[in-house]
Amino acid sequence: MLIRFLFYGFLGWSLEVLYTGTAALIKGDWRLEGFTYLWMFLIYGMGAFLEKVHDRIRPTPWLVRGAVWLAVIWTIEYSAGWGLKTLLGSCPWDYGNSAYSVNGFIRLDMAIEWFSTGLLFERIHDWLDGIMVNVRSKQLRD
Repeated sequence: MLIRFLFYGFLGWSLEVLYTGTAALIKGDWRLEGFTYLWMFLIYGMGAFLEKVHDRIRPTPWLVRGAVWLAVIWTIEYSAGWGLKTLLGSCPWDYGNSAYSVNGFIRLDMAIEWFSTGLLFERIHDWLDGIMVNVRSKQLRD
């Protein structure tokens, strides 16, 4: 579980830096400045604990699974933002008072990104499971 926690944490960090760097490019910033927060490692690392959710919703259509992931991710993002604001006095990713922001903790206009990320993490979960099966098979043969 620790290995998966670390893997999801690093993967989340990487995707976030790639996403924010690409957003900078779209805005015309050729420095491609991407960023994230150290707190995000812990939050993305929790993806390891969501594998059980994936196992349960696996038989449902992808549209339903994506909607489940969207709800789960928004719940985690909102809760983490609220918790960090309570603990630290501010939320590192404060989205402000835009029309699509919910208390500065989540952005409704990010629905497609989070929907897709949930489905991507399903593939990664299956890939990690495949690696573990191969490792166990090799151990049994040796």
